[in-house]
Amino acid sequence: MEPQTAASLPSTAGQTTADNPWPLRVLSEKLKIHIENSPFAWVEGQLLEANVRNGHAYLTLRDVDADNSFSVTIWSSVMRKLETTPQVGSRVVARVKPSFYAKTGRLSLNATDLRPVGLGELLVRLERLRQALGAEGLFDPGHKRALPVLPGRIGLITGRDSDAEKDVLRNATLRWPSAQFRVINTAVQGVDAATQVMAALKELDADPDVDVIVIARGGGALEDLLPFSNEELVRAVFAAQTPVVSAIGHEADRPILDDVADLRASTPTDAAKRIVPDLNEEFSGLQLARNRLERSINNLLEREAQLLAAVRERPVLANPQVMVTSRAEDLARYRQRSSDLLHYRVQRARDEITHLKSQVRALSPQQTLDRGYSVTQLADGSIVREAANAPVNTEIFIRLASGQLAAQTTESLPAGDAAR
Repeated sequence: MEPQTAASLPSTAGQTTADNPWPLRVLSEKLKIHIENSPFAWVEGQLLEANVRNGHAYLTLRDVDADNSFSVTIWSSVMRKLETTPQVGSRVVARVKPSFYAKTGRLSLNATDLRPVGLGELLVRLERLRQALGAEGLFDPGHKRALPVLPGRIGLITGRDSDAEKDVLRNATLRWPSAQFRVINTAVQGVDAATQVMAALKELDADPDVDVIVIARGGGALEDLLPFSNEELVRAVFAAQTPVVSAIGHEADRPILDDVADLRASTPTDAAKRIVPDLNEEFSGLQLARNRLERSINNLLEREAQLLAAVRERPVLANPQVMVTSRAEDLARYRQRSSDLLHYRVQRARDEITHLKSQVRALSPQQTLDRGYSVTQLADGSIVREAANAPVNTEIFIRLASGQLAAQTTESLPAGDAAR
């Protein structure tokens, strides 16, 4: 292959081919030009390394929530202007610009300013995040799940061989000796803490035997507790199906995890007391319940015995014949009353019949006949009311008060002549 001249080199990366490639230095130069044309940017991170040599500072800056890091160089001219010397573990913001070292292809950052993040600024950020998550409803009491009365297995996320782990295990076992735990040890501070806690939470939440999950740490400085205010971790706790107890143990400036958890315990010891009942208290409660039940039964039996004694002392049980005798007297009295009433009603009816007979007799034709009157009838039985009804030689029958006469008319006179 013939040596390439500057005029024969492709002008862009897209024009390169296997037969007409760029020398590596050309790519490095073009990358350097492209990268170093990037503008300045303010970034935030945590210092993992801080070496100061000959007035220059060589730092390793790592993201506070993810496993991303960059080498940062601060030249002596900038170092002299800084108010504080960079310290390993401190959280900082830096004004940086990318730098590409073409010889080795090494990408780094040059810082023109470096400032530690103060507690006041951290608190402001946490409060802003807390308000935003609260507005989304992550802290709504209606979403919080009740803890089981007696969990079958307790999931515990805490630091390896930590005091928090010992406190939870010891106090929970003292209260309920048969308590079972599944412990997952994770980092509880630093850049890996939030990621490891989320992974452990996911694993325990997927375990059907785990009824409650405790995230415990024995307090610490605000910077150490920052992983427990990580937004991703807070959302993971909100989405968990298993009740979560926060036992970070930091009363002042408490992490956001306390707000989203289903239960906040002030300390790991307090968490142990909240997740399992006290066996001695339960036995005492059972004994009190048994005593109350025994007293209630005894009182009931005594009351029923008194009622039974009162019933046995009644006259009807002392002399059972009283029931028959009293009822016989009542029956005799009712029979007499019925007989008297019936006799009275019969007498009244007899008097009414006599009265009616008198009235009938007073109004009957026989009574009129008894007074001397008679009734004249024709042969057909019809009553003669006028003389014209019985002309001469008419056979008539005269009914008297006693007996009847047969006669024949000899003369029929009009009403006026008869009167004369």
